[in-house]
Amino acid sequence: MSSSSTLSADSYVTLNSGHRMPVIGFGLYKSSDAPNSCNAALTAGYSHFDSARLYENEAALGQVVRDRVKDRHSVFLTTKVRAPEHGYEPCMNAIKDSVAYPKPDYWDLILLHDPTAGSKKRIEAYRALADALKEGKTKSIGVSNFGVDHLKELEAAEVGPLPAVNQVELHPWCQQRWIVDYCQSKGIVIQAYCPIVRGKYMDDPTLVSICNKVGKTGAQVLIRWSLQHGYIPLPKSDHAERIEENLNVFSFELDPESMAKLDALDLGDAGGTSDGIIARLSQFFYGDLTSPQSQRLSQWLNPPEHSQRKHMIYTKMGSC
Repeated sequence: MSSSSTLSADSYVTLNSGHRMPVIGFGLYKSSDAPNSCNAALTAGYSHFDSARLYENEAALGQVVRDRVKDRHSVFLTTKVRAPEHGYEPCMNAIKDSVAYPKPDYWDLILLHDPTAGSKKRIEAYRALADALKEGKTKSIGVSNFGVDHLKELEAAEVGPLPAVNQVELHPWCQQRWIVDYCQSKGIVIQAYCPIVRGKYMDDPTLVSICNKVGKTGAQVLIRWSLQHGYIPLPKSDHAERIEENLNVFSFELDPESMAKLDALDLGDAGGTSDGIIARLSQFFYGDLTSPQSQRLSQWLNPPEHSQRKHMIYTKMGSC
């Protein structure tokens, strides 16, 4: 990756697979208008798109790329295999289904969406990713929401190369430094989802002060924070003007004082969006986030003073 002062929308990082990935991506979630969002992102200048089977947005992304992109190699496309499809055969079947969407039939990066399927299934799913890599169905492989113990487990299993990427929630209020430090020590690139915290902290006095100082929006400052830490931010939006704004982050730089002030905002688990860990735990234990059991679990874990409860349970899942 270029130094933070010379970054541009065309900058890239070289993954441990040898392939290049743009330093900023456009995240697709359960978008109400995925085709228009993808079109707006292409028009704005994005070349890196993040999708997932769970969010059923692969088809929309694939269609836009087929319709508008003349050179498939000029864009970087990611998808993720959800936990219920982990295990070797289910994961391989999911990959075979997913490669029908982009043309030619390959993804630039395929990730395991989260580690909650359990040890045996996630190891076998990663073995399927490794085989898909050998077969040319993807250029690189990686994981999402994996903790340090999950990563150590994959390395010890020796079923494939080290993940090229670990995609986790990252922003000043939820920095997951132990995961970041471990990944960086292993040459695993960190992708940052929810880099603008879904607008949750836009009124934070520290952020507002820095925005006033540099003359940029809160979203732009937070995306720039990710870039200067060497993370790959994946901002999301369905609004064309915001999509363009989120890419306009290469004309300024945050000074060391501003970076330090943002670094000091870390709240750990309590700072995450959508109760990030709670959502994964709820799906793991109960499957349905609207169930009474899931709601009770959320109430039990959610207060900041109960962060250690999350830590305890997540440790049991092998994520710390």
